[in-house]
Amino acid sequence: MGRKRELHKGLEPFLNCKDYTVSGETYEVMFNPDYDMLITSPVPVDLENYYKSEDYISHTDSKKSMLDKVYQSVKNYTLKRKLSLINSFDTESKNILDVGAGTGDFLKICAANNWNVLGVEPSSDARNIAKEKGVVLKEDLLEIENQKFDVITLWHVLEHVEMLSDYISKLKELLSDNGRLVIAVPNHKSYDAKYYKEFWAAFDVPRHLWHFSQTSIHKIFSTEEMIVEKTIPMKFDSYYVSLLSEKYKTGKMNPVKALYRGFTSNLKARTSSEYSSLIYVIKKH
Repeated sequence: MGRKRELHKGLEPFLNCKDYTVSGETYEVMFNPDYDMLITSPVPVDLENYYKSEDYISHTDSKKSMLDKVYQSVKNYTLKRKLSLINSFDTESKNILDVGAGTGDFLKICAANNWNVLGVEPSSDARNIAKEKGVVLKEDLLEIENQKFDVITLWHVLEHVEMLSDYISKLKELLSDNGRLVIAVPNHKSYDAKYYKEFWAAFDVPRHLWHFSQTSIHKIFSTEEMIVEKTIPMKFDSYYVSLLSEKYKTGKMNPVKALYRGFTSNLKARTSSEYSSLIYVIKKH
């Protein structure tokens, strides 16, 4: 509870964002200057109901809309990139845990490349789809005890976690001494975030509870005696997020405008390092 109080201390109003996926409700996004992070307020008591939508794409393999098709085709490319990253680590037993495993595609490609895989996914629908692919997932991280992993991955998951400090402590407990924690999160300091403001799709309130910057990730993990070893850009995210943001802002995708904004964001990030989303490779101190 101490960390939660600390993160919620001295908050300043930043902007109001709408839930475009499920409820249409408006939430305040507050700024914590000490951590350079944003926090969604309030958190709904029935938060799990805000994931119940066919538009919540990480829980489905849908290819109905243009956006679905873009997401699924880019996903195949990014899966190979993710695999290449974890294969670059010097590991002994090749044990991997994927938290927020969705429909199991990442673990499926890992298993095909000689990794011993385990995954966690709270959505029963997503778990059922994963099971059809031969990937059996647990519902909750707390179900995993007395195991150590060389690699633990959270691809766009940490922003959803309610008890942030407790969760990070549990991840550290499950990580082997020389293991790597791989965390991908949106970056509220990116150009596309600043351009689209309250329409920025990666705010995704109230499902995204925390909106991180590089400073906040470094500070939060250093408190847990962990350090960021490497930061890697996710360059496709600026395009996908800009497509959705255009839809929220204007009611249409405006692919040409979105591609321009995504390109501009990546171009500016070459100097600033503030890409739309970033992967952090973290290890124990």
